[in-house]
Amino acid sequence: MDDNKISNKLIILHKVFSAIEERKKNKDNQSSYVSSLFNDGLKKIHAKIAEESAESIEASENGERDKIIYEYSDLLFHMMVGLSYHNISIEDICSELERRIGKKKQDYTLDE
Repeated sequence: MDDNKISNKLIILHKVFSAIEERKKNKDNQSSYVSSLFNDGLKKIHAKIAEESAESIEASENGERDKIIYEYSDLLFHMMVGLSYHNISIEDICSELERRIGKKKQDYTLDE
């Protein structure tokens, strides 16, 4: 895939993250699932990430491509909600991933 196609596809991550950020600002929106996650707090967000992680693993073990895409999309979405909760942007994550390219884990890990 060429860089332009990759760039155009990645725009959706920014659109989704922007929508999440908007819901975080407008937590009073009773009809918004994302607003309800922010209102319920970090424990609820963590619970959803754990749930979606388990579903992603199950889909991966079953090997059904469409189900894997669906479940990993749910996981990524809820991880983005978690990032937003902590005021961490997609750009912050991209910078961290870029920092790791070509390095061994021992050269970039925060673990001692």
